[in-house]
Amino acid sequence: MADKDFNDRMLSLGLARVSEAAALASAHWIGRGDEKAADQAAVNAMREQLNRLDIAGTVVIGEGERDEAPMLYIGEEVGTQNGPEVDIALDPLEGTTLTAKDMPNALTVIAMGGRGSMLHAPDVYMEKLAIGPGFRPGVVTMDMSPAERVSALAAAKGVSTHDITVCVLERPRHEDMIAELRTTGCAIRLITDGDVAGVIHCADAGRTGIDMYMGSGGAPEGVLAAAALKCMGGQMFGKLVFRNDDEKGRARKAGIANFDRVYTRDDLVTGDVIFAATGVTDGSILPGIKREPGYLTTETILMRSKTGSLRRMTYRNPVDRSPGGRG
Repeated sequence: MADKDFNDRMLSLGLARVSEAAALASAHWIGRGDEKAADQAAVNAMREQLNRLDIAGTVVIGEGERDEAPMLYIGEEVGTQNGPEVDIALDPLEGTTLTAKDMPNALTVIAMGGRGSMLHAPDVYMEKLAIGPGFRPGVVTMDMSPAERVSALAAAKGVSTHDITVCVLERPRHEDMIAELRTTGCAIRLITDGDVAGVIHCADAGRTGIDMYMGSGGAPEGVLAAAALKCMGGQMFGKLVFRNDDEKGRARKAGIANFDRVYTRDDLVTGDVIFAATGVTDGSILPGIKREPGYLTTETILMRSKTGSLRRMTYRNPVDRSPGGRG
């Protein structure tokens, strides 16, 4: 499909509604300790809202393979099928654990682009490296050690390594990397979950205080993060990490032949995209859902890569107080 058929301006508000619907559906489950229920509520609402859009959509990054996920699975067709052919990458609730425990930075996330605009990433790990906009290409690379990356970025910013803050997913597999980063004197923001938000932090350093993201996390989330950076600016690199032959088989099924390839942001997302995220719990990028008598209020960021525009949208939604209603 040609990009000219993808009217991102007309579709963007609809995409924001999809993100909002998923967040509102998960609101009841914030802090209630039930990850599966929170996720299912978001999935149901996101799918229902997607199916109202006049698109011929295909989920390319979703809840898993068809045999693992009953809806919003990879390859599922969504929308009315009376509209442009589009690819959709989504995470109905990025941070199910964060939501269940009422911890920061849970989001609902969705990106949309023309057919073939996003890498069909297999459900494996991806080593990721990201920085914000305003730097020359290649100022940091995957070939550099973690300490070299901090030094290179500090030099490019004209600051000390002590003035750099790196966001890292707190996992045992990152212990050696964290130890090396400590030798530079940089600050490390450890996050427990939600590495899409972790990468997005880099693109808005003035708000978040994060200069760089590094470490391994899910490859599908890497594509979603790249879609956000495509809109906001910034550099990202990703390399698939395989733990066994089964995971390599998943990659082959997704059409990936070169297992050693380092993907840039524009390899992960090749065409123009629109991106929406809604805050579920309070975070550095977005405030969480606010409750007041009779209302739930959300805030959503809506971005278009074609224009580089970013909107922040507040939605004050009347709560259904009828029997069986949401509230």
